[in-house]
Order: sequence, then C-alpha cells, then structure tokens
Amino acid sequence: MLGNYVTPVPAQQRLGPRWYQGSADAIFQSLNLVYDEKPDYVAVFGADHVYRMDPSQMVEAHIASGAGVTVAGIRVPRNQASEFGVIETGPNGRDIVAFHEKPADPPSIPGEPDIAYASMGNYVFSTDKLIEALKADSGDEDSVHDMGGNIIPMMTKMGTAHVYDFAANEVPGATDRDRGYWRDVGTLDSYHDANMDLVSVHPIFNLYNRHWPILSHMQPWPPAKFVEGGTAIESIVGAGSIISGGWVNHSVLSSDVRIGHGAHVSDCVVLPGAVVGRDAVVRRAILDKNVVIPDGAVIGVDPVRDRELYTVSPSGIVVLGKNAVAAV
Repeated sequence: MLGNYVTPVPAQQRLGPRWYQGSADAIFQSLNLVYDEKPDYVAVFGADHVYRMDPSQMVEAHIASGAGVTVAGIRVPRNQASEFGVIETGPNGRDIVAFHEKPADPPSIPGEPDIAYASMGNYVFSTDKLIEALKADSGDEDSVHDMGGNIIPMMTKMGTAHVYDFAANEVPGATDRDRGYWRDVGTLDSYHDANMDLVSVHPIFNLYNRHWPILSHMQPWPPAKFVEGGTAIESIVGAGSIISGGWVNHSVLSSDVRIGHGAHVSDCVVLPGAVVGRDAVVRRAILDKNVVIPDGAVIGVDPVRDRELYTVSPSGIVVLGKNAVAAV
C-alpha cells in the first residue's frame, strides 16, 4: 500500500536447467524483478559484511557522477590492503582505472601514499549499464560470473566506474571510534572476531546508537532469565534465553538459548535454540541453530579430538552446524 516491499527471492532456474553460477548470474537470472519495477538505479550490496551506512548518500553521489557503476571503497593502510580487492583510481581520485584482487603491491590513493581503497562489495548501478554488462558477461564462457571479479573489471575497462569514499558517509550518532567500521565476515574466524568485539567493554561497532538503530526482526520472546545462580559476564544474552546455574563469559547468546547447571561457556557465539547441557564445557566455539551439547560434553579443550569430530577454523574456533548433537 505504501509502494514499499521486501521480497525474498529463492534460487531459481529461470534461464534453463542450471542454478546460479555466481553473484552476477544470480542477478542476471533475477532481472525479471528489474524489468517489472523499471528502476533508474540498482544497488547491489553484499550480505556477508558488517557496517553502518546511509546508502542514500552513495546513491546521490552516483547520480551526480553520471557513472555506470559506483563502487564503495574503504580506506585501509596500504601495507594491509593485500587481503582485499583493491581499487586503483585515476589522478582525480574518482575514476576507477583498475581493480586488483589481493595484490602483492597495492596501489595507493592519489596523494596518500600509505592508504589504499579496499572494495566493500557495495555497488550502485545505472540500470541500463548493469543490464548491458550482465548480458555481455552471460555469453562469456571464460567468466565465473562474479560481480567483483567480472562485472566491475568489465565496466572499469569501459571507463564507466567510479569510487565512493566510505569515509564521506555521515551517519547520525557515529563517533570517531566507530565511524568507518566495516568487517568482512565471510570466514569463520572473521565472523567470530566480529561477535567478540560486540561483547568487549568498549566495542568498536556500537549496537546502541539510537540515532541510527539496526532494525532487526524481534521474536516475541520473554526476557532473558538467570536462575539458580546462573551468571553471564561481559556477554550479550538474547531474549527468551535461560541460564540455569551455568556460567557464561565473553560470549554472544542469541534468543531461546538454554545453559544448564554447572555448564561453562566462554568466548562463544551461540545461535537461536541451542542447548548446552549440565556440566558441559564449551570454549571458543560457534554453535549454530538448535545445536545440542549433551550433559558433560567438552568442546574447545582438546584440539586433536575437536578436529576429529568437528569443523575447526584456522585459528582454532570449533564449529557445530545446524541441529548437530555433540559427542560426549
């Protein structure tokens, strides 16, 4: 009724018996949504990053530039930029002249020899240019059909790509400490690290900025409850969770989590519906939805045993997938 909507689009096979071949192909196979709405501009933002941003400012910058695509760039120390896709700009600092994937010698921002632009994976396209690029990419048998790996380099060669400096984005309530925060949480370790920042005494990412709140779905759970001496220290505990005589330290507990009597949970990320039984020990772990840790089970103490039974990240984070039941 208001002209606004959110439509979740499941993976489809609109162009033949094949699933999405990459991020660019996913958009190409979903162009029916673009044709239906007939927008002048299309924003494509990655879903595995954490940041606070006012996208309208980037859209306005794109419109003013007349570019075919605008890529959000975040300033990073040049000696650390090899971990990212790096944007090389022309002398004016706006035109993108090349895109480098994890380069050994990252190009710097003009006039700032120690700083480079890392791509945030956020793009604003002029619709006609996006469709043109997607159609060309779909016919390229050598392409992996990736937005960052194929579409952006293609449009860069066409001379229609500009960079948007994320540092110019002004969000109400931002402080010097959290301004410009951006984390790629596409790996287990980076996901765990980002959550651990949230429970630190002075987190870099501020969940409590009331001037620019994070609007998430809130289930109608009752408040979290601590009974029989249950304790949580330097932790976030979601609604509906019950810590019954257990001890939680430096952890993020989502909604509807149960921690049993005598259990010890530390440096963990626990997703909704997970249950940690009585006298269990869980350290430096990610427990996905509805995971069950039986009474007396031990996770994150014996690295050799953990690697035999579970997924373990390079830094030693133990991960149990959705609905898993830990060994005793």
